[in-house]
Amino acid sequence: MKIRSVSHNNRKKTFEVRTSTRRLVLPFSKADPSPTIQDPVTQLSVDPEAGREAFTYILHSGRTGTVHIEQVLEYNQDPTYLRNLLLYRLTLEAQKRIAQSPLSKREIVRRLGTSAAQLYRLLDQTNDRKSVDQVLALLQVLNCEVDLVVRTKTA
Repeated sequence: MKIRSVSHNNRKKTFEVRTSTRRLVLPFSKADPSPTIQDPVTQLSVDPEAGREAFTYILHSGRTGTVHIEQVLEYNQDPTYLRNLLLYRLTLEAQKRIAQSPLSKREIVRRLGTSAAQLYRLLDQTNDRKSVDQVLALLQVLNCEVDLVVRTKTA
């Protein structure tokens, strides 16, 4: 996700990030170094070297900070970001389990009822077009039980 523009609001103590579809905020306290009243933001810009996926700011003291869009999405609990993070973690677990499994990849493909190309797409952690269902089916074939745990967030 690319950042279109970024601004800061000293009164609310937040960075305001605009993407093509959303407007998100990030409190100063979540940035490192954190801007303060004594050390305010003097320069702020979208970082073209990061592919417009981050912004950089300079404080009055000269300290510099960079914030990636993923930090902003995580803070705002973006559903798409959280889904992709879940898929990433499940995929890494599937890769680990396949390496430990006595089953051949051909047997895994047969049990999934799919093609070898599809198996490799499922095992690609950068592929976010797969579904959670598909990765869960793969883990089932690998004789894994997946439990979803919901708990109260800690501060």
